[in-house]
Amino acid sequence: MGQSLGCIQVEQSNVAVKEHFGKFDDVLQPGCHCLPWCLGYRLAGQLSLRVNQIDVRCETKTKDNVFVTMVASIQYRALSEKAADAFYKLSNTKQQIKAYVFDVIRASVPKLELDDVFLQKNDIAKGVEEELEKAMSGYGFEIVQTLIVDIEPDQHVKRSMNEINAAARMRVAANEKAEGEKILQIKRAEGEAESKYLSGLGIARQRQAIVDGLRDSVLAFSENVPGTSAKEVMDMVLLTQYFDTMKDIGASSKSNAVFLPHGPGAVKDIASQIREGLLQAESVEA
Repeated sequence: MGQSLGCIQVEQSNVAVKEHFGKFDDVLQPGCHCLPWCLGYRLAGQLSLRVNQIDVRCETKTKDNVFVTMVASIQYRALSEKAADAFYKLSNTKQQIKAYVFDVIRASVPKLELDDVFLQKNDIAKGVEEELEKAMSGYGFEIVQTLIVDIEPDQHVKRSMNEINAAARMRVAANEKAEGEKILQIKRAEGEAESKYLSGLGIARQRQAIVDGLRDSVLAFSENVPGTSAKEVMDMVLLTQYFDTMKDIGASSKSNAVFLPHGPGAVKDIASQIREGLLQAESVEA
């Protein structure tokens, strides 16, 4: 009804392109406008000034011959003051943007290795944005922002990267485990050494006490029983110790079998061996 009367309405965030007998005449801002069709004016179309977004997937190869798929997100909008250029100069804006994105990515990524692509994705996005800004400004469009939102290597490469990462972590874990076992063994060895040292001190003190006790017994017996020699007293003490040992072995509840030579000759041999050991010890100390 409005167009039949020569009136049109332009929505907010849009502009309309007016033509006069097929030639561009003016850009109409939001609001109501009069276009007398009988005088050759007509509405060629409307152009949105809102920010649009296009996601571009581009497959390329890195310097180390790894194929990656990069996803670039381009945010752009038409400029109100260049609405005529944006309306007339490009027939397919999205295809034009994709072509420039492909060109920049496929020119920059092959210069980088795969790890550098991940590290320098912001630089790649900046390069795409600068190239698009120079190219699209002449067509009446503004590039608001360019983002590299995803970098997808080949599945085999991703699996290999994960395996490398897992192997590195396992190597670190193995080193830590080995270091812990090393510390544990060192502490165990230190504990055993300290235990053996203390055990040696105890045995030395025990033997010293036995020697002192035997000496005191021999001296006391010699003083109380006149006419006895130290050797006779020592043989009697050893014989007493021998029978006490045999008694303790027989009274043990364990089922171990111990074979000892028993008889007067055996007792004499034991006494001789103990006496020789004591004499040798005294000679060594001297």
